[in-house]
Amino acid sequence: MAKDEVEGTQWYRKAADQGLAEAQAELGLAYSNGRGVARDAAEAVKWFRKAADQGFAEAQHLLGSAYLVAEGVPKDPAEAVKWYRQAAGQGHGRAQSMLGVLYYEGKTVPKDLVEAWKWINLAAAQGANHSITCGELELFMTPEQIKDAKKLATEFVPRKIYETE
Repeated sequence: MAKDEVEGTQWYRKAADQGLAEAQAELGLAYSNGRGVARDAAEAVKWFRKAADQGFAEAQHLLGSAYLVAEGVPKDPAEAVKWYRQAAGQGHGRAQSMLGVLYYEGKTVPKDLVEAWKWINLAAAQGANHSITCGELELFMTPEQIKDAKKLATEFVPRKIYETE
């Protein structure tokens, strides 16, 4: 069967209109990438928000990214961190990685190497790509900070809000 992005997007819209969070996130990605529809960042954010409000971690991550880079919404680092935290708390690897980087950089949130290490470690355990490793972070950390970070990572339990089949 030939790939038909327009028809695929129409099916995503039907499912999204019925409230299915996965379809809402996919429809948002279609608008974000101009796949099967005209590129429209504001429309993408609208669909990401619908899915994110249902607790869908991937949409929360995408919404955080939109706020971080001002894609379809005004730039709002605090709002970005809010959505990244929600997704990361559910065990979303890319959101965990982003939080780790943000805590390491200390521009969007206060610099906190213990939190950075925790989130980078959790992301790495899932194979999520990240721009810094725990080993690199440890070069700037005291032994006590490393111990605290390892404890936090060990104690982390993801809380699933939205369950996919």
